[in-house]
Amino acid sequence: MRIIDHHIVGHRGGPGGRTGDVFDPNTGKIQASVTLGTQADLDRAVAAAQAAQPGWAATNPQRRARVMFKFKELVEANIEELAHTLASEHGKVVADARGDVQRGLDVVEFAAGIPHALKGEYTQGAGPGIDVYSMRQPIGVTAGITPFNFPAMIPLWMGAVSVACGNAFILKPSERDPSVPVRFAELFLEAGLPEGIFQVVHGDKEMVDAILDHPAIGAVSFVGSSDIAHYVYSRGVAAGKRVQAMGGAKNHGIIMPDADLDQVVADLAGAAFGSAGERCMALPVVVPVGDKTADALREKLIPAIGALRVGVSTDADAHYGPVVNAAHKQRVENWIQKGVDEGAELVVDGRGFSLQGHEEGFFIGPSLFDHVTPDMESYKEEIFGPVLQIVRAPDFETALRLPSEHQYGNGVAIFTRNGHAAREFAARVNVGMVGINVPIPVPVAYHTFGGWKRSAFGDTNQHGMEGVKFWTKVKTITQRWPDGSPDGGNAFVIPTMG
Repeated sequence: MRIIDHHIVGHRGGPGGRTGDVFDPNTGKIQASVTLGTQADLDRAVAAAQAAQPGWAATNPQRRARVMFKFKELVEANIEELAHTLASEHGKVVADARGDVQRGLDVVEFAAGIPHALKGEYTQGAGPGIDVYSMRQPIGVTAGITPFNFPAMIPLWMGAVSVACGNAFILKPSERDPSVPVRFAELFLEAGLPEGIFQVVHGDKEMVDAILDHPAIGAVSFVGSSDIAHYVYSRGVAAGKRVQAMGGAKNHGIIMPDADLDQVVADLAGAAFGSAGERCMALPVVVPVGDKTADALREKLIPAIGALRVGVSTDADAHYGPVVNAAHKQRVENWIQKGVDEGAELVVDGRGFSLQGHEEGFFIGPSLFDHVTPDMESYKEEIFGPVLQIVRAPDFETALRLPSEHQYGNGVAIFTRNGHAAREFAARVNVGMVGINVPIPVPVAYHTFGGWKRSAFGDTNQHGMEGVKFWTKVKTITQRWPDGSPDGGNAFVIPTMG
């Protein structure tokens, strides 16, 4: 059986120790075994990072940018291999896997502009003969802990910016689909990145805790469920680290009476069911304003859902593939039953779906609920599967309150032809990322990604200039070049620059 080992400088692997199973979600069979690391493995990675990072930080930003450009070229040259590997471990269809890689490359492109992004500020003549300027410097050794649902995009969101800023970066990807991150480490070396600057360690909670507690790691970025995000944030901050921890989501789509319902249904099919709903920016809740809108939307949704094709990852005609493993399939099906038990109307039931020839695969058909209410647990919590819930709202104000008062605040969308309604909604909704007739409002790489409330812990978002701020420290210099005439009369008075 294939063994997926760490990518640590000086590490040769070997038998023994704990391992985890890596499944092919299309067949339900184990396809590989991943090494689950220990504190000693992390210590080796940190030691290599500490040895390499000062030299990398001293490399001028233009040369660091050139490595980013070369890495981008190499990933593009290998994108089909990467997409098929990703799809075989995660279950998303190959076209979606290709998009996973590409959205990561968008941030690599941004990171290639690091010479501009690292420029500081300068004030000439802040006081008599005094100038003040600032510089952004790397933190040192940094780490990222990434989820199973985007095994290419999110490691690059973190790692590309951290490395471009002059840090060493240690990645702990999900043990469910770890192969693509290891391949990235190989391609970074091929692109000219020094050994020790981008390393990969594998593991479960033991490795997460080791990262959070390690005194030499100065900053940690995390993406995962909200409960674990809160744990990571609390433990990391307690250990004196800078931490950003992105959590779960329950994104809403507000459908105004004037919306183009044909376009809305087409958008919802991808936003709710794409990647089997395993996206933190999926759109699992739709809020039609008024019963007339709700009835018309439901009438159009049912045949659209019936037309969705669930297939294996390599099926070019499939809209989505299996979920990541058997435990997650059971979890999603339990939430569907919970919705039924709570009194929601199950209009389309995706349970019991079986794909001929792949009966042991982790497939779930699309499900649709109507008459879901805000007091239901199935509405309050993240299902993270191919399940769409209709929550009817009598008016705009009610529709606005639903996402604003929900415990999660990652993304939200409004569908309307009314510019005033859209503007009012965007200004008032208590959510971090807003789409106006855009169902999955993931910002482009040179803006920034981050939710509110229980969707994010920490004060700094991912990628864009917020990412540069997270992965660097600001140093401010106040300088004076005396003309040689001593003046100690005010040496004991705090300078005011007046």
